[in-house]
Amino acid sequence: MTSFPTFPGFDGLLDLSRREGVDIRPTLLRVLTDLYVQAPAHTPDEERQFVALTSRLIDEVDDATRAAVRARLSIYPLTPPSIAEKLRLRPPAPETAAPRQAASPAPPPRPGLSMQPDEASELNRMFVLADAAERAQILRSLETAPLKEATRVDPRRAARAIAALDKMALEADLIGFTEELAHALILPVRMAEQIVHDQGGEPLACACRAVGMPTAVFEHVLLFLDPELGASVTRVYRLSRLYDILTERVALIMLAAWRGTNAAALRPARHQPMLYDDERQRARAAPHANPDKAPSQTPGVTPDAAGRKRPPG
Repeated sequence: MTSFPTFPGFDGLLDLSRREGVDIRPTLLRVLTDLYVQAPAHTPDEERQFVALTSRLIDEVDDATRAAVRARLSIYPLTPPSIAEKLRLRPPAPETAAPRQAASPAPPPRPGLSMQPDEASELNRMFVLADAAERAQILRSLETAPLKEATRVDPRRAARAIAALDKMALEADLIGFTEELAHALILPVRMAEQIVHDQGGEPLACACRAVGMPTAVFEHVLLFLDPELGASVTRVYRLSRLYDILTERVALIMLAAWRGTNAAALRPARHQPMLYDDERQRARAAPHANPDKAPSQTPGVTPDAAGRKRPPG
């Protein structure tokens, strides 16, 4: 059997994938990707092995798994070029064709790729589950990620929103602040609540930067919107420094991810691929019926010739 020393435990997953009726390919691809992006660098052998293993799996898994892997690799700076091309994270490599007779003008810059709802949802999920250091790394990676940002908020609308948000922050009006932020960014209030109440504060920084809020106003938000959190000097200082280096492009990519996540939540549920233990779980949950046992009848009631029930007598 083939050995995969770069990815510990992979042999066991391959054994499982060979069982009859088991489709472990989505799990394999997710595990491979998670292991690969955890490393800050790779040897040529590791990269070749990752490409060889994932190239086929990408074509064989469901759309949701492919979207999750695409979202994760889109912000990883060491994604192999062939995998990036396969996932449409970069244009195809130029072919080695014969020299052209006349040089054509350089093509215009390629626009970023719009995130599909599943990809947006996966990016948002990764960001929510990450710690402070991991969130900072994700935000840095988004600066060069080939993802399309949301449209910039209209300047007049942004100016009105910033004035209102500043006033509500100074008054510690958390509900009004949340509703105004949702209105300015065209997000549902429930998602704005998740952004505002996030204990790390990075989503709030991205939301305020997406509106175009000046640093001085953002510091008012940190200090006064939630007095308890504003009392943490470390938190205020950390988020203030993050805000200084946070670019509008990164904030608008996060805004696009939030909107895509909302679209994914509103979409009707699709059929999910059956995993290896689904049938076993379903069998355990179902009652054990006895096919030889006749249907139960109400005591003292017998059916007549037409099938109607009548009392004895």
